[in-house]
Amino acid sequence: MLLFAGFTLDILFPLERTESKFHKWIITFEATVIFYAIFGTYLNEDLSQQMQIRKREEAVLAMKNSTSSSDFILLGLLVNSQAAGIVFTVILAIFMVAVIANLVMIFLIQVDSHLHTPMYFLLSQLSIMDTLFICTTVPKLLADMVSQEKTISFVACGIQIFLYLTMIGSEFFLLGLMAYDRYVAVCNPLRYPVLMNRKVCLLLAAGAWFGGSLDGFLLTPITMNVNYCGPRSVNHFFCEIPAVLKLACADTSLYETLMYICCVLMLLIPISIISASYSLILLTVHRVRSAEGQRKAFTTCSSHLTVVSIFYGAAFYTYVLPQSFHTPEQDKVVSAFYTIITPVLNPLIYSLRNKDVMEAFKKVFVRCSAAQKVATSDA
Repeated sequence: MLLFAGFTLDILFPLERTESKFHKWIITFEATVIFYAIFGTYLNEDLSQQMQIRKREEAVLAMKNSTSSSDFILLGLLVNSQAAGIVFTVILAIFMVAVIANLVMIFLIQVDSHLHTPMYFLLSQLSIMDTLFICTTVPKLLADMVSQEKTISFVACGIQIFLYLTMIGSEFFLLGLMAYDRYVAVCNPLRYPVLMNRKVCLLLAAGAWFGGSLDGFLLTPITMNVNYCGPRSVNHFFCEIPAVLKLACADTSLYETLMYICCVLMLLIPISIISASYSLILLTVHRVRSAEGQRKAFTTCSSHLTVVSIFYGAAFYTYVLPQSFHTPEQDKVVSAFYTIITPVLNPLIYSLRNKDVMEAFKKVFVRCSAAQKVATSDA
C-alpha cells in the first residue's frame, strides 16, 4: 500500500532523473504520513472498540469467577458410595412420610374440636417446626445426590444456617414448654384450663419461636462474616456451622467458644424445665394409689420423654461434646438422625401412642369416605 501511494505520487508529480531515487523515497514517506492521517483515525477507532469489548468480556469473566469462588461445595452424606441409589430412595421415602405425617397432624388438630387443647396446640407447633426443619436440609441433599454439581451459593448457605438454627432452637424451647404443660396437667388438673388458657399458649409458642430466631440472628451473621479460603469443600450434606468453620482462614477459637456457651445455655434452660417438671410429675404419680391414674400419667408423659431423649441426645453430641470426640462420619450420621429421622418420628410417636389422635384420624377418614360415596352415587 505504501509503495502504491509512492508510485501514484511519482506519476502525478514527475521528477528529474538525477534526483528521482532520493525524491521518490521522500514522496513515499510523505504518502505514508498522509495515508495514516486519513485512515489512521478509523483504524484506531476500530481497535479501541475491540479493546473495549475485550475488557468488558474480561470483566464479566472475572465477575463470574469471583461469584463461583464464593460458593461452597457440599460433599454430601455419602462419598464414593455404591449404595447411593438405595440411600436416595430411603431418604426420599422418609422425607415424604415426614412431611405428610406432620401436615396430617396439623390438619387433624385444626379440624377436630376434641384436639383443641393446650397440649395439642403445642404439638401442632412442633409439627410445623419439624416440617420446616426437614425441608431446610433434605431437598438440597436429594438434589445433590442426583446431580454432578454439588455447590451451594454463599447466600443460600447463610439462609440454610439461619433456618436450621431457628428451627432447632425453637424446638429446644418448645419441648421444654411442653414438659411444663404436662406438669400442669398432671399436678394441677383442676387449674389446668386457667393456667394454660389460650393467651398463655400463644405466649409460650411465641416465646419458643422468638428464642429460636434469636439464635439464628445471633450466630448466622457471625458465621458468614468469617473469612473462608481453600477449596471451600464442606464435608457435610448441609451448611452446619461446625463443618463450615473448618474452612475458615483465621482463628475461630473465640467464636467457637462463644457458640459453645450459647448452645449449652440453650440446652440447659429447656433441660432444667424438663427435669423440674418431670421430677414433680414423678412425685405426684408416686402419691397416686390408683394403678389407672399412674398408667394414664405415664402414657401422657412417655411420648414426650421419648421425643426429648432422641432430640436432645443428638443435639448434645453435636453442640456440647468437644470436637476432639468428633469425626466427620459420626457428625454426618448424628446430623442425619436429628434432621431426617426425628421429624418423622415425632408425629408417629404422638399419633400411634395417642388414642385421641387416632380417633380424630378415624373420624376424618370415615367422613371423607362417606363424602366420596355420596359424590360417586350422585355421578
